[in-house]
Amino acid sequence: MLGSVNTILNILWLVLCGLWLAIGYVIAGIVMCILIITIPFGIASFRLAAFTLWPFGRTLVPKPDAGAGSFLGNIVWFLLAGVWMAIAHIVTGIALCLTIIGIPLGIADFKLAAAAIAPLGKDIVATDDPRAFYRS
Repeated sequence: MLGSVNTILNILWLVLCGLWLAIGYVIAGIVMCILIITIPFGIASFRLAAFTLWPFGRTLVPKPDAGAGSFLGNIVWFLLAGVWMAIAHIVTGIALCLTIIGIPLGIADFKLAAAAIAPLGKDIVATDDPRAFYRS
């Protein structure tokens, strides 16, 4: 039953805002891959694009081995792309919350805004994965 609800929410999400947000992440990823030093940020952007296309039934969890490098990388990510993608998520989240049907999608959008701010040092896992219960 929960799988079918996630599928319906994912389809609504994809049609209403997921595709456009994913395109934004892909564009950011392509720009980041132009320079060799920012390729890790481009890869993170591509991962977030895939997550943004189909977010229901998946979640972000911290990597246990993430350290200071992830923290410093998140600062650079925030300045280069994170703040802009977070703003896009907040704007679309507010627009989605204007309708009753869009409220769960808007709430998911606000959670993705937090993920857009600091994606490095995190893994995307299914919500039934044991690691999903220990997320911070």
